[in-house]
Amino acid sequence: MDEKGFIEQEEIFSQVLRAGRRTYFFDVRETKAGDYYLTLTESKKFTHEDGSFHYKKHKIYLYKEDFTEFSDMMNKATSFILEEKGQEVISERHQKDYHKPVSEEVNTSEQNGSSTESFTDLKFEDI
Repeated sequence: MDEKGFIEQEEIFSQVLRAGRRTYFFDVRETKAGDYYLTLTESKKFTHEDGSFHYKKHKIYLYKEDFTEFSDMMNKATSFILEEKGQEVISERHQKDYHKPVSEEVNTSEQNGSSTESFTDLKFEDI
């Protein structure tokens, strides 16, 4: 059993989509009655300051009777987004090779009430 009390069934078919810090799992499992269902799992990695990490997972259980409507709604929603905003990724932060620009780091720290300037003036003798 997992932490929620569900009995995890063995995967019959599985696909993995890695997307930056997120990983999506598409797993076909079997019910006790012998029918199949789909679990969609989003797993996101979080790193603590000490270097250790943990994952947060969210699952959706999708049964055959809902496939058609789910697929229709998913297609409508993704089509709407692509028609309205196009294929271009607007937020660079979601790209795998994204690095925050230095000017953005300074602006962010200034907005948070801290300043990186106090650190640039620090000399080794001051420690």
